[in-house]
Amino acid sequence: MADVEDSDLVYRVGLDAGEMADLIAKHWHDVWQYALFLTRREHLAEDVAQDTFVQAMRAIDAYRGEGPVKNWLFRIARNTAFNYRKSAFWRKVKLVGLIPDGRGGASAESEYWRNELANEVWAEVWRLPRKYREPIILFAHYEWSYGEIAELLGVAEGTVKSRLYRGRAMLSERLKGEGIDGWSED
Repeated sequence: MADVEDSDLVYRVGLDAGEMADLIAKHWHDVWQYALFLTRREHLAEDVAQDTFVQAMRAIDAYRGEGPVKNWLFRIARNTAFNYRKSAFWRKVKLVGLIPDGRGGASAESEYWRNELANEVWAEVWRLPRKYREPIILFAHYEWSYGEIAELLGVAEGTVKSRLYRGRAMLSERLKGEGIDGWSED
């Protein structure tokens, strides 16, 4: 099983329970994080991620193996999150701020300031309009290609490049406005 690619595994008809559990275990965290990005609420991200895998299991025969299974799961998660947003419940929910990323570093003080800077940058990313924010997250955090982002968003690759360029320019201006000029790490 370790030598079998996800797309090969999913493309086969008749995935067994163990194989599906392995697929979920492998992609759960990324799908949940993407759902968190879309919903900005941990419990909604959990619901979206669960619904994503339930829908994937139900529609496993719809996966054609034309790309990474992760992209297919993200597409399902995106549609699921947007369906949540359209619901009456979603309209009543107040969005929360960015959840900080706690990674280890060289010293406690330098790590603190690095995290503070990263939190400020990501907070500004969250303030961008969604059409610029979503490509930046997929490109910077998930390292998706222009083509993969274009396919997920249903736009041309040129549109993705343009949105990334404009989003970065807006982000740079906002960071300068906040006094975070030259915000790259040394």
